[in-house]
Amino acid sequence: MTQLVQQVLDRRKELDEKTSAIRRKLQTYPDGKIICTRNGRYIKWYHSDGRIQTYIPKKKREYAEQIAEKKYWTLRLNELVREQKATEAYLRHYGVELLPSNADPSELFLTDSPASGELLTGIQPDNSQTIQEWLNSPYQQNEKYSEQLIHKTAGGIYVRSKSESLIALLLHMHGIPFRYECELQLGEIAVYPDFTIMHPKTEKIYYWEHFGLIDDSSYVRSAMAKQKNYIANGIIPTIQLITTYETKANPLDTETVEKTIERYFK
Repeated sequence: MTQLVQQVLDRRKELDEKTSAIRRKLQTYPDGKIICTRNGRYIKWYHSDGRIQTYIPKKKREYAEQIAEKKYWTLRLNELVREQKATEAYLRHYGVELLPSNADPSELFLTDSPASGELLTGIQPDNSQTIQEWLNSPYQQNEKYSEQLIHKTAGGIYVRSKSESLIALLLHMHGIPFRYECELQLGEIAVYPDFTIMHPKTEKIYYWEHFGLIDDSSYVRSAMAKQKNYIANGIIPTIQLITTYETKANPLDTETVEKTIERYFK
């Protein structure tokens, strides 16, 4: 069993524990849903059973908080269940028996529903609103050679190589927000870095290029030209530009990706 498969198995166990705990927690909340409305600076809360909406007075704030928390944890459970299914698919692919999205419903609930979020002061989202907006914003992707996008990643996107799939998986597992092949304008030239990454703490942008055919001389020339273009536009290797390499004899491995992530984002 490879180190990566073992990591996914460990993550699967962690997901099982988290989903079980949330299911137990959900059983302790009142029935129904919370509906929050805002009129200027005033917020009103309503309880809904699917048919009738009943006003919740401010003196029953604790009751409103419980229903709002129930919605948050329901969304969080849905996220984790999706991730469970993705880990299952991954493990099945490697003959074991098996990760997904950059946009998490529970965090969208906190950031996009400020009226409800006001009831959830005890719950803090994992990522800042800036990161969530960045993840949810559309972006121009590389449309060339789309037929080469054959490797499905943990986040449900398709990439061009197993090495890129490995990078995407580990970024996802570490909670590092990224975009794949997002257009970047360097002077008059549009380029598409393999990964555009927002640092989860500082919110600074980094670019990660993986060069996978270093034993091919023409590929090396192209890679060098690409790096020179980055440098000419103020994006410097080892500072904003992360680079990894491989040859047929020395493919990219989990340890290299893990250490790279730790160096730049931990």
